[in-house]
Amino acid sequence: MSILKEAETHGVTPTIRKHGIFYATYYNWKEKFNLEGTEGLKVTHKRIDPELKALQIENQRLKQIIAEKELALQIKEELLKKTSQRKMTK
Repeated sequence: MSILKEAETHGVTPTIRKHGIFYATYYNWKEKFNLEGTEGLKVTHKRIDPELKALQIENQRLKQIIAEKELALQIKEELLKKTSQRKMTK
């Protein structure tokens, strides 16, 4: 909010240079403020703890392994059923 106010009084270019932000960032903030007021400027995402992120990735990997093993078991069961049916019909 303070950067938006500063840009109004001192100009956009000097303000964004002073704070090291891009034009697009400034104009995105301005648009959010115009549409939603100060609520639009609140941070809506939170940084995920790197350890938690690593655990989520590991969890996903393990789920994928289990799914692959389950699929392999289903395929084997179907093949066994088909071969046992062929033996019975002969």
